[in-house]
Amino acid sequence: MNSISAEDCKHEAGLFAPRIDRSRCEGKEDCVHVCPYHVFDVRKLTGSERGELSLLIRFKIFVHGGKQAFAVRTDECHACGLCVQACPERAIKLRKVTEVI
Repeated sequence: MNSISAEDCKHEAGLFAPRIDRSRCEGKEDCVHVCPYHVFDVRKLTGSERGELSLLIRFKIFVHGGKQAFAVRTDECHACGLCVQACPERAIKLRKVTEVI
């Protein structure tokens, strides 16, 4: 689907992780399609996940099919930034991973 290779990515896996803004994500799956490392999945939110959101955001999610993107394999992220560029809602940011010991 895309021609990016490991050499094109900026960092080793696990140094950065995508963070998804739940108030913006509409589950359009662009991040799933562009990520060469299969970091993302799109699925319906559970009742408890919806319950953590404001009424306005819950309505927005309902209108868009009840789905959102989730970064399920953050340890595979190489910070290539394709997900950030592809997201039409600008819901994804890359954040440096900090280990808590």
